Amino acid sequence: MDPTTTMPVVVVSGLHRHARGRTVDDLLAEVPGSLALHHDLDGIAESVVHRVTRDRWGPVDHSRVHLEHLCASCTLREDLVPALLRLADRGEYTLCVVETWDGIEPRQVAEAVAAQEALRLAAVVTAVDTERLLPDLSGHDDLHDRDLTTVVEDERTVAEVLNHQVEYPTAVTLHGVRHLDEARALVEHLNPAAVVVPAGGGLADLTHGRFDPETAAQRLNPAWAHYTERTDGRVSTVTWTRRRPLHPVRLHEALERIVSAGLRGRGRIWLASRPDTLLVWDAYNDALLLESGGPWLGALPEAAVEMVSETRRVSALLDWDPVLGDRIQHLAFTGMDLDAGRLVSLLDSCLLTEDESGRPLHSDPFADAL
Repeated sequence: MDPTTTMPVVVVSGLHRHARGRTVDDLLAEVPGSLALHHDLDGIAESVVHRVTRDRWGPVDHSRVHLEHLCASCTLREDLVPALLRLADRGEYTLCVVETWDGIEPRQVAEAVAAQEALRLAAVVTAVDTERLLPDLSGHDDLHDRDLTTVVEDERTVAEVLNHQVEYPTAVTLHGVRHLDEARALVEHLNPAAVVVPAGGGLADLTHGRFDPETAAQRLNPAWAHYTERTDGRVSTVTWTRRRPLHPVRLHEALERIVSAGLRGRGRIWLASRPDTLLVWDAYNDALLLESGGPWLGALPEAAVEMVSETRRVSALLDWDPVLGDRIQHLAFTGMDLDAGRLVSLLDSCLLTEDESGRPLHSDPFADAL
């Protein structure tokens, strides 16, 4: 490899360790002259982190890493990126595969790699165990429950992390025979932009591309994403789009039933008590994050609209109404055996009625939460 050229890097993530390792093995076997780099964080609670490098024939190096602060971000900043730059400078490898640790989401790693001029982030791949995908998406474990945290204050759930790992990448590899069709359908619903690759190879072509973290982040943002309804066997995605605001009291009373209807919920809502604020809906199994996504563009003066991102403006134009602007309800729910009619009826029952329009709201259960 010419040392003046950039070194291709593929990031392989995944909660399922065995599937992730097999994906790395497939890449090493398919791309001659490639090397894999992995930081083992199993012992981080005891202040131990190891950097492991291997090629297709086995381990090349296994070293303990000394960091100023022991956390995933510090490992990325203080050791992974410098190690990649040293490898790129040597010019000996046609590809470096970065294998992340179980509870790490790929976005932060991808952005750090893509920021280096000496590196070309070719692809981001997530490996999935077909037998474990549904139980982990529908379970209630926190990362703490499985000893997968790298910092004490990490309150993420297993379902949240796994969703982020599946939704972000270029490709998802499926390992396993049991529940294969079901797993493929779930992955395709959660990440329609990804190539789904069966175990056993077919990843080499991805190494010739370039992954753009900014494009991936824009695609995933529920404040302006547009979702499509589809059904594949028992797996379905139900979309709900309406042009009336939600009544805060009725929505609050129905939240538990709405959120628990699917494995994943995402999108944006318009609350009658907050007519100028776009609220982002981000749900993982039965856990919901509802927060401000900034103002609706229809609530901004024209000069301010020109200052928001082009992606946001284009999305708003797709939703634009001459009176309401971009104010809209747009939610997507993905799950198994979803009762679409019941879910849509429940959501519709939370909308402000014609008789309630223009009248003052006497109560807002979300007042202290948003």
